[in-house]
Amino acid sequence: MNRFPRVMGMRSGYDPVEVDALIGRIESTLGRGSHLLEPVTADEVRRATFRAVRGGYQETAVDFALEAFVVALETQAKRPVRLAMAEPTGDMLREEWFETQAARVERVGFRSGRMGTGYNEDEVDAFLDRIVATLRGTTDYPVTAKEVWTAKFSTVLFRAGYLIADVDSFLAGIADVLDQRS
Repeated sequence: MNRFPRVMGMRSGYDPVEVDALIGRIESTLGRGSHLLEPVTADEVRRATFRAVRGGYQETAVDFALEAFVVALETQAKRPVRLAMAEPTGDMLREEWFETQAARVERVGFRSGRMGTGYNEDEVDAFLDRIVATLRGTTDYPVTAKEVWTAKFSTVLFRAGYLIADVDSFLAGIADVLDQRS
């Protein structure tokens, strides 16, 4: 498949096989291609390098497209993480549904804060652990939706911390799930 124009004559360009493989992963991440490919982040796209081969893709065309893909990936990453909000239907039992929600909380990943600021990772992780225990019904002190809405975390400067907007968006989406647990 020729996704991009190729260089002419004996000149070298980006290896089409490597470029097409990365584009496939990008499309999969954006929900446009095969969902079997490993997702890719905007940072991975920025760091991507390709071998030069004779008759390969024109480098400027590929670079321009990758810049657009970086914007699309960053835009997608800024969207709040949505948990399945509907109650279970069919064969799925209520407890299985809550287990699914708990697994989603365990898998969530937040981007690092910008300019060396963000929420304290240990505090956020501990709070998420409490949410998981609440969803699984394994705690004597369950987290309520109100606690999620009013949660406060320390901010850190000049060290690793979670991007505040990512954490706040995620927690806003999980409050309704916790309301259904009670």
